[in-house]
Amino acid sequence: MKAFTVHEGLVAPLDRANVDTDLIIPKQFLKSIKRSGFGPNLFDELRYLDEGEPGQDCSQRPVNPEFPLNFPRYAGASVLLGRENFGCGSSREHAPWALEDYGFRCVIAPSFADIFYNNCFKNGVLPVVLTPEQVDELFVEMYAKEGFSLTVDLEQKAVILPDGRRWSFPVEDYRRQCLLEGLDDIGVTLKSEGAIRGYEASLRARSPWLFRSGASA
Repeated sequence: MKAFTVHEGLVAPLDRANVDTDLIIPKQFLKSIKRSGFGPNLFDELRYLDEGEPGQDCSQRPVNPEFPLNFPRYAGASVLLGRENFGCGSSREHAPWALEDYGFRCVIAPSFADIFYNNCFKNGVLPVVLTPEQVDELFVEMYAKEGFSLTVDLEQKAVILPDGRRWSFPVEDYRRQCLLEGLDDIGVTLKSEGAIRGYEASLRARSPWLFRSGASA
């Protein structure tokens, strides 16, 4: 998993509340569990004018000219600005996979659905909670200025605006440290690989019958 420390990126808007995970990545794309290749289908129902199918060449599909991610001014955006209850709906982990594969490293919103929030940390995407007033201000500034970018500092737990203002955001210490180190649940376990191997060796020495072929519980 890619670590997140300090990131500066262009901001793109998704100016609606209660964006659910089926809108983030529709159900027909959930057959794959490879974690990659979902970026072209992020917000598929909003980005395109036809119905998407797995394996389809999205470069040939008609795009929705009114959807912000199709605007040239937001090309290459890596920070997504949303509204309340972002990521609600089903618990599909494909949602942060699609965001990360598209190129988003951070989502800023006043609130997130719990499971989506947790899944983001496990997949290299930082969900940042700011107050509704702060998010309103970011939307106003972003719409007013093309090329509007933010710096998100996970080490200092702060969003830094172009004028130098710093807005702190809450994040649990364990989640923060895992993302700073680029560790998902498996990565955290592997940090103790030496201790695990040592325990297994001592268990084999103490109870060799447990490791014999055909041993039963």
